Amino acid sequence: MSRRASLAIVPDPAEDAGPVRVATYSRISTDEERQPNSLEAQRVRLDSFVASQPEWRIGRRYEDQFSGTVIDRPALTRLLRDAKLDRFDVLLVYRVDRLARSIRGLGQIIDELDQAGVIFRSATEPFDTGTPAGRMMVQMLGVFAEFERALIVERITAGLERKAARGGWCGGQRPYGLNIAGDRSHLERNPTEAPLVPMIFDQYVNRKLGSSALAAWLNEQGYRTKTGRPWSAGSVITVLRNRSYIGEILYRGNWYPAPHDPLIPIELFEKAQTILTDRCEDRSRRRSNPTEYLLSGRVRCGRCGKPYIGTTAHGRSGRYTYYTCFTRMRYGTKRCDNDRLPAEQLEQAVTRRLWKVLDNHDLIDRAITEAYERLNQRDDSQQSELTATKQQLAETRAALDRYFRAFEAGTMPEGTCSPRIASLNEQAAAIERRVSELATDDDEQPERTSAADLDALRSALRAALKDSAPTRTKTVLQSMIETIRVDARDHIKPTFRVPAVRVDYDYMEPTGIEPVTSCLQSRRSPS
Repeated sequence: MSRRASLAIVPDPAEDAGPVRVATYSRISTDEERQPNSLEAQRVRLDSFVASQPEWRIGRRYEDQFSGTVIDRPALTRLLRDAKLDRFDVLLVYRVDRLARSIRGLGQIIDELDQAGVIFRSATEPFDTGTPAGRMMVQMLGVFAEFERALIVERITAGLERKAARGGWCGGQRPYGLNIAGDRSHLERNPTEAPLVPMIFDQYVNRKLGSSALAAWLNEQGYRTKTGRPWSAGSVITVLRNRSYIGEILYRGNWYPAPHDPLIPIELFEKAQTILTDRCEDRSRRRSNPTEYLLSGRVRCGRCGKPYIGTTAHGRSGRYTYYTCFTRMRYGTKRCDNDRLPAEQLEQAVTRRLWKVLDNHDLIDRAITEAYERLNQRDDSQQSELTATKQQLAETRAALDRYFRAFEAGTMPEGTCSPRIASLNEQAAAIERRVSELATDDDEQPERTSAADLDALRSALRAALKDSAPTRTKTVLQSMIETIRVDARDHIKPTFRVPAVRVDYDYMEPTGIEPVTSCLQSRRSPS
């Protein structure tokens, strides 16, 4: 067993081990003002406990402002990494629930500390994970911490449900047209926005405007959403679906009668719901099948920079699929008038272009050579940065040692050195992360793409295009396409990639999207 694994409160004098290196961990869930045990209060108690233990010295402090049910916390992540690097002997917390509020999370953390040979202690609870009895006590305290949290959540939820049943406001974002009252107990009319709500319902129900047309009309009239943004079809539908305008309030998926005055008659609201259902404007029904658009996530607008997304239209001959600029689809052509592209024809044109690239051996060889030249240049620069960063880390650690020696010698008071030590610890942690990143990158030496690799790519593409399953076709195309920039219908620039290489093929020919060919199966469904 290692020296640290057998550590008790007082180290064995027979071992010339020096002072016990202590790391403290403090946590609060949200802001300091509402916490019974603030970070500062925890620091004071931890410092007092360490001062009472012979040969204990605080070398590292870790603090988080996260829920105890979450394991992925910045300071906790650094703590566990430092434990594996043998940078402290004891982890000290004010209470067990400061480390975790779930038995699973606590067990995971304790296991990692135990594997690193670190003892876990609490300043207010009598246990020591260096003994079997202490480890059992920690598990019991973890169970009670999780039980306590579950009780708190249950009581709060029950209280909010009772409040909602009385029509009280239980938090969340306010609906457009309504304000949260000063005492936050209920909703009330927003004098500026409320008059627009009946107008939206009237335009939709009586004047038969669709959600997109209604959003365009609102923007033309100079209206904006509560966040100051232009209206979109989605934001219009959000208003049309909201029962707050008929005097109700939402909590946990249920609507309750509320004391605020309705903004519209219930008859008008019900008519709007019928029209929404008939037009299938429910957003959950309008989302396209993610496997239907083979180039999704790869096409970007060259004018506004937003992605192109898959859209559909219905005509007499059936259903048609398109790639449409997100800005144009959401806010109309006044915000972005880039062309809408037929999905199948774009996919056909890009696929043909990809074939030409893979068959152009000179182009591929040139791209591979240039890529590896850039990799070599990057390696030289990266090695220089790694050396400089390691030197910076050594200087930071030396500065920390000087502050620790001054504090131990009594030549510098704690109030003076603690803030500087905390700052240097944060700086050292950031430098260590960068050293780790550079060292990892330095170990990665990709092999040069061979002719056999390119033959395998061609075979994979050929097999995918013959496969009737769009998922496989999409996977292969997405792996070989970096991006497709659309400046206009006749100005489309694809950038392809092979392993470790980007192949920029310049713009397609000025004719733009060519007629449909037979290399992909037709996906336009008949009516």
